[in-house]
Amino acid sequence: MKFFKHSSLALAFLLASAIPAMASITVYSPSNNAQVSTQFTLNAVSASCSNQPVSAMGFSLDSSSNTTVVHSTSIDATVSASSGSHTLHVKAWGNAGAACVTDVAVTVSTSASTTGGITVSSPGNNASVSSPFQLSATAPTCSSQPVSAMGYSIDSGSTTIVHATSINTNVSSSSGAHTLHVKAWGNSGASCMTNVPINVGTATTSTSSTTSSPSSSTSGTTIQGITVSSPGNNATVYSPFVLNAAATYCSSQAVSAMGYSLDSSSSTAIVKSTSVSASITAAAGAHTLHVKSWGNGGSSCVANIAINVASGTGSTTTSSGSTSTTSSSGVTISSPLNGASVGSPFTVSGNAPTCSSQTVTAIGYSLDSGATTIVNGTSINEQASASSGSHTLHLKAWNGSGTVCTASETINVTGSSTGSGGTSSTASSVVPSYATTVSSIQALSGWVAQNDPATGGSSSGWMSLVNSPSLSGNSRQFNSSFTNSSGEIYHVTFGDDTSATNFFYDGWVYIANSNSNIANIEMDMNQVMPNGQTAIYGFQCDGYSGTWDYTKNAGSPTSPNDTWVHSGASCNPRNWSVNTWHHVQISYSRNSSGYVTYHSVWLDGHESQINATVPSAFALGWGPVLLTNFQIDGRGSGSNTVYLDKLTVSRW
Repeated sequence: MKFFKHSSLALAFLLASAIPAMASITVYSPSNNAQVSTQFTLNAVSASCSNQPVSAMGFSLDSSSNTTVVHSTSIDATVSASSGSHTLHVKAWGNAGAACVTDVAVTVSTSASTTGGITVSSPGNNASVSSPFQLSATAPTCSSQPVSAMGYSIDSGSTTIVHATSINTNVSSSSGAHTLHVKAWGNSGASCMTNVPINVGTATTSTSSTTSSPSSSTSGTTIQGITVSSPGNNATVYSPFVLNAAATYCSSQAVSAMGYSLDSSSSTAIVKSTSVSASITAAAGAHTLHVKSWGNGGSSCVANIAINVASGTGSTTTSSGSTSTTSSSGVTISSPLNGASVGSPFTVSGNAPTCSSQTVTAIGYSLDSGATTIVNGTSINEQASASSGSHTLHLKAWNGSGTVCTASETINVTGSSTGSGGTSSTASSVVPSYATTVSSIQALSGWVAQNDPATGGSSSGWMSLVNSPSLSGNSRQFNSSFTNSSGEIYHVTFGDDTSATNFFYDGWVYIANSNSNIANIEMDMNQVMPNGQTAIYGFQCDGYSGTWDYTKNAGSPTSPNDTWVHSGASCNPRNWSVNTWHHVQISYSRNSSGYVTYHSVWLDGHESQINATVPSAFALGWGPVLLTNFQIDGRGSGSNTVYLDKLTVSRW
């Protein structure tokens, strides 16, 4: 998670000009009057502040003037504090200027549970926590064996296992006294466990706040933990209208997916994320929109929103005139220019502060009669692809009531651009229609950060889901700090298919501010095959050699030697533009023996053919799993921030 240390006059004014009002900040961890360690986890959410949609959250400790802020409706942060009693101030800010705060009293002790090589930094021994609570633990070794997996259970319940040397996750439990069992397994069969007694209470929810006088406000609807910011309940909207909703927990379980359906339709659109942003088409008349969420333990929740779809559309006229900026209904298209000839992909940029005199909550674009790409906010800067020929570009904006405003223009696509050493092609044509696709992987819960010991030095990292910068409205932010050019690995499990032999990796990467201290960007996937061995699909943009690299097992499955191989295709992350999205797509396959063929890689639509087949089977003793790694290797000592969005893996 990237935190912004704000010292701006705008925020200073916001904090200083507050008057009492109502708010809703829910702090899941730590609970009020909890005993915590010197580094403890803050986990809190806030959908609205004084009836304004929340645009940022933050925290400070005691009387410190230093407030840490994250631009999101939730915050998941590690807080450091000295021993003794403290007051944690958890804050939220609305999009029209409201400011809210709830105070949580904590007592910091220096003890962390360490047994058998397992260190549990949170929760502390005999800690009072709410459900769900944050479990943070590490175990590099168990009985002198390198750890291959960790897990946890509560009392006599089932064990949850991750193939990593650390755990950082939310755990749900009923109220009362419990024993948390944190476990680790060595790579030669050793097992270790430490027991942490805890007392589970309820979450801290604020009922008071401070706020500046709002200039405008937009109501949201919260039902069963689902906050629907658009459309409002009983709103009148045009078709298509925008659904914007989020849910962190469902029946005390961390949300793993959301979706929606209309009226009595049996068709539910589902995304594996804690938020959903969609453009929905409906006939004129009264409808019920069912917004749904599912917890990671099987719970299901639903919020029913009554809407009335009006006849007609919210759009007005289209600007005319060759190569001029297009503006209509408050929507302005700044790029491409009207009547322009462009290559593919091209940049779509524009803005819309208001729509029908109301503040815009989302903006998007479509080509001709195609699907709409939507982002939260009042501006857009996206890469779009199109076939050669004439097209109509529609830029759309939605306000909090669901009204849509549109500006349209005509462009001429002259063909796909090509880059040095690459050729243009349609990467998505690689994926057959019958492929199984997992999308929004960056938004899945369960991502884990850890140092890559093979890179030397030391590193640390933290993550957060953010809505800016973002293509989908839900990108994952990776903040890495490092010494001696070390690398930080971020990984998550997204399935367990042993039979698939073809894969297509598709994601968007954004380097914030500077790329000078980034050595490599690594995008891997691991798959356990039917014979129990693991196929490792390792791939990276190598800033040292200036090439795309892939891995091979230079040893044998039982005595592996994982080795990088330089391809003939050029790539250097320090040549990537900063503060813009880059599209990375990789095609690879395997045979039954674990020989992997790396076919092609596309960067921003430019194909580089690899066409290399290498052995890549490893006898790791894993259970069935599909896992992806996203790794950032540093240069020297310092820190960097990288975002990942719209991560999709297709298999067949």
